Amino acid sequence: MANVFPKWVNTIPIKVIIAVILLGSGVTLGVTYYFTPKYTRVGYAPTQPVAFSHDLHATQLGIDCRFCHTFVDRSEHSNVPGTNVCMSCHSMVRKGDPMLAEVQKSFDTGEPIPWVRVHKTPDYVFFNHSIHVNRGISCVECHGEINKMDVVEHAKPLSMAFCLDCHRNPEQFIRPQEEVYNLDWERPTDPEELAEIEGFVHDWGVNPPQSCSGCHR
Repeated sequence: MANVFPKWVNTIPIKVIIAVILLGSGVTLGVTYYFTPKYTRVGYAPTQPVAFSHDLHATQLGIDCRFCHTFVDRSEHSNVPGTNVCMSCHSMVRKGDPMLAEVQKSFDTGEPIPWVRVHKTPDYVFFNHSIHVNRGISCVECHGEINKMDVVEHAKPLSMAFCLDCHRNPEQFIRPQEEVYNLDWERPTDPEELAEIEGFVHDWGVNPPQSCSGCHR
């Protein structure tokens, strides 16, 4: 009796297996490459309940970061300022402006402004703001040129690779302590000045952890 199916049919199972493996590998590689903060978070700039321009406050008016983020050099977290901080100026400046109605309402009722969070590390990541800023790492290294933003944007990936790049080469990111909150500061090109700055890594005992337990606790 003649065969009903041609011989090439016998190769279908192995072809299907190979196709599944290739498809699975492609999907895994795609997810690994594209489902990272570089692609899923960078550029995120949500609309906030109150329009706040860092460019106006930090650059044009020259307000120091620590005036609003009062715990950034003393705590793990860089606190969102309370409405009382806003009203320390706006009780006199642009008082009654409709743009500040939500701020005035928050101040009168005691209910916080429902800001939309932009930057957040996963729960399994330990990060301490004070350790970084007190060892010469400026806000712009992690947040980008936030002093020039009219709307806060997630500018840097804040991924594990991003953090390790700094931990492995801190001399490329460290700056004089008095320049940490000067967000317009630029690294010098003079070799002697650059060598002095890079020497802070040794002088200040900067030794960022590179093991898993350094950030995953």
